[in-house]
Amino acid sequence: MAGCYWLSGSTLEHVARCRGLVKVNLSGCHLTSLRLSKVLSALQCLRSLAIDVSPGFDASQLSGECKATLSRVRELKQTLYTPSYGVVPCCTSLEKLLLYFEILDRTREGAVLSGQLMVGQSNVPRYQHLRVFYARLAPGYINQEVVRLYLAVLSDRTPENLHAFLISVPGSFAESGATKNLLESMARNVALDALQLPKSWLNGSALLQHMKFSSPFYFSFSRCALSGGHLIRRVIDGGRDLRSLAGLNLSGCAHCLAPDSLLRKAEDDIDSGILETLVAACGNLRHLNLSAAHHHSPEGPGRHLCQLLARLCHLRSLSLPVCAVADSAPRADRAPVQPATHAVPRGFGKKVRIGVPSGPDPFSGQAGPLPCSVFWSLLKSVPFLDRLELIGSNFSSAMPRNEPAIRNSLPPCGRAQSVGDSEVAAIGQLAFLRHLTLAQLPSILTGSGLVSIGLQCQQLQSLSLAHLGTMGKVAYTSALSDMLKHCKRLKDLRLEQPYFNANAQFFQALSQCSALQRLCLVSRSGTLQPEAVLAFMARCLHVVVCHLFTGESLSTCRSLQQSLLRSFQAARPALSVVIFPLLHEGLTDVIRDVPMVHLDEVTLFKSRVAEEPPNLWW
Repeated sequence: MAGCYWLSGSTLEHVARCRGLVKVNLSGCHLTSLRLSKVLSALQCLRSLAIDVSPGFDASQLSGECKATLSRVRELKQTLYTPSYGVVPCCTSLEKLLLYFEILDRTREGAVLSGQLMVGQSNVPRYQHLRVFYARLAPGYINQEVVRLYLAVLSDRTPENLHAFLISVPGSFAESGATKNLLESMARNVALDALQLPKSWLNGSALLQHMKFSSPFYFSFSRCALSGGHLIRRVIDGGRDLRSLAGLNLSGCAHCLAPDSLLRKAEDDIDSGILETLVAACGNLRHLNLSAAHHHSPEGPGRHLCQLLARLCHLRSLSLPVCAVADSAPRADRAPVQPATHAVPRGFGKKVRIGVPSGPDPFSGQAGPLPCSVFWSLLKSVPFLDRLELIGSNFSSAMPRNEPAIRNSLPPCGRAQSVGDSEVAAIGQLAFLRHLTLAQLPSILTGSGLVSIGLQCQQLQSLSLAHLGTMGKVAYTSALSDMLKHCKRLKDLRLEQPYFNANAQFFQALSQCSALQRLCLVSRSGTLQPEAVLAFMARCLHVVVCHLFTGESLSTCRSLQQSLLRSFQAARPALSVVIFPLLHEGLTDVIRDVPMVHLDEVTLFKSRVAEEPPNLWW
């Protein structure tokens, strides 16, 4: 039932009639403490449970039968919207605990919340059987306050069977005495298979050297100041067998492929030897994230990042910075790109792009993906790739989590200037691709490569495009329209592009995506045609999410939102419509009302490769 936010509590009570249920997922469902108690009291065979804990939750309202059911639950996924232990103290047999902290620092009225739990709620959670502890925090100090209370119990006595310990925190999260004790205890007493820690806990620490690992399947060192030397010495050369490693997240690790050096700049070339050692040690990797960093390959045969990654033939998902797929250095003799024959013709005007090195006329030359390019060869070597992300090293979305929209963005990496339509067209080789993200590719001229993807990647289900081409002009609209005509399985489309004109032509093309369910458009200074949006929604009967953040006035946005809800909500009870000016000061309050399932999966931009361990939840 995950994400069924539109169902009433009385409807959800019917779950109690299925008395033999072993697994129940009620994440995103609105249930009071009393209704939850009634449902769980009837499910005596329950072993796996996922719920939300919202303001007003009161554990004292849970019946004895409900607590008896919870005492047998072995897997719990709990999303917290209010400071609380939730049902954790009742789950005395827990082996897997997944915690998602989504508590806002302030109420809608502006009152500051406290992260202290009430004395009556402080029944000590029992972790003695725990094997997996996972915590993911949304931005905000209160989430950090509450997770410390959960960790304090762990620090007193580390479960001897613990084999996965993961904490995902945006920004900084200061280490405390309790967490230091916990980490030291884990280093002494347990052998882990999965590890993720806040960056401040790892930076400058010898912790990794002392940790014991049995058959590790997932590591995340996201945003850590981890050098290539540290990676080799503390993770790979520690006598560990990493052939079992399935997921590795090194996003934001600017120096993880470089030797130890205080003088190194983030844009300097990587050390191919370090990457080669990593690839050799982790030959069975299925999920690899190297985004949010500059990984520039040095000159020399066989030393390019793409050539080395091509050896990872088991890859199913991959996230790379755009500059990593460029040639080793900008080449003046590089064969320029022209659109494929099915693309729309280019105009004759030539726009000057700031920061682009002078070279041959980009409007002439050879078409299509170059078979000799290292990126083309990489994709040929991983034909079963399911998810691919190419994200500019300096890209940041205009839609942050709990703060006003970002008005300015950093310019793209200089080496990314040589990545354009040809490289995008090469993605068409991936016949099994289902999820694609392309962000901050400044040299997209017409978007002809998008048409190749639409024609050849027939399994594509989600597409996220952001900041393609020059910032002042959207030149790929026609190619995008041509692409969408072929995307018959596309369910989610997220488009973030300043000055985008969401006109009748765009929505007409989008209407041909017959399986489309969710649309999110983020466009600073962008425009839309209300009549085109209404016609699109009338034609696409499966669309339940329409989130449009543009430069239109507040009155225009409100009028369109009301029209959409009035016209379609009765037939589509799950309908989530948010039409709002991107730069309006009230955006934060609007975002907090978006159902979490859509906010997390579509509305907010983020890298999703190796974001969490594979098969974390059923």
